[in-house]
This record gives sequence, C-alpha cells and structure tokens, in this order.
Amino acid sequence: MFGCLVAGRLVQTAAQQVAEDKFVFDLPDYESINHVVVFMLGTVPFPEGMGGSVYFSYPDSNGIPVWQLLGFVTNGKPSAIFKISGLKSGEGSQHPFGAMNIVRTPSVAQIGISVELLDSLAQQTPVGSAAVSSVDSFTQAQMTPNPSEMFIPANVVLKWYENFQRRLAQNPFFWKT
Repeated sequence: MFGCLVAGRLVQTAAQQVAEDKFVFDLPDYESINHVVVFMLGTVPFPEGMGGSVYFSYPDSNGIPVWQLLGFVTNGKPSAIFKISGLKSGEGSQHPFGAMNIVRTPSVAQIGISVELLDSLAQQTPVGSAAVSSVDSFTQAQMTPNPSEMFIPANVVLKWYENFQRRLAQNPFFWKT
C-alpha cells in the first residue's frame, strides 16, 4: 500500500503492519538522512474519506522513541517529500503509535503511517521544520542563454503536434512518404 524512499538507498515497499491501520518503515543510519519520500504504491487506495498521517520516530538519548507528525498522504495527494534532518533535536508530539510494542534497535528511526479520517488529518498540525519540500518554478528570464543550444517555444511544439495528429487522422501512413 505504501512506499518509502531515501536518497541513495533502495526503495522500501514492504511496510511492517503493526496494527490494522498502522504501518512502519525502518530507517537505519537515520542520522545521515535529510529527506524522506512517502508515497502510495497505487495498488490499494485509501477507503473513501480516509488518508494517512505520516510520522517520524527516532530514539532519544534514553532510547525512548520520539514521534513527530510530518504530514499526510491521501488518494488525492499520494506522495510527499519531508525534510527530517532538523527534527532529531525537537520535541515529540501526540501520536497513535504509543501503546504498541514495535521492535526497534537504537540506531534505527522509523516512518509511521496511521490510516485516519480525512477530517482528523485536516485538524492535525505537522512539525514546522518538516515542511514538505517544494520545487521552485523558473521563468525564461532566469534561464541563462547558451549559444550552442537552441530553445523552441512550447507553442511551436504544440502547433507541430496538433498538425501531426490532424495529418495522421487523415492518412495514417503519411509519414512513410
């Protein structure tokens, strides 16, 4: 149902199911992780009106797990990138994983996903420093010209494609001549 990705590591798709509605991924050597991607595999959607809260857990100096809410995934938002590098020194938050005996080792952090009502997800406040990373868009003015490269305006490519489709509809073999 879920996947977890850390740069430079293999994709994890076999979450450990610790309750009917709770799943965890182990993150060994978590101190070297800056960002984590959590995504739905597309094989099983959430039931209607449900989504998944995404939590990060790391052991504190006493080995006790500290859970922090990162955000959520839903059928309408099936993936998210979270920055976790600054979370290791933060405070924990309320979480649904407290009463569970999840097997863990001291140097392993975890990503937890709790399936919950969408109304409940909307009322939760993720840790501020875990803000979902975003990619800034750029404009043509920001593109540095390179004399050895030629840029073609998107509208020219679109017009070519529309003409190609029209000609293909008229004669499927036009391109062979």
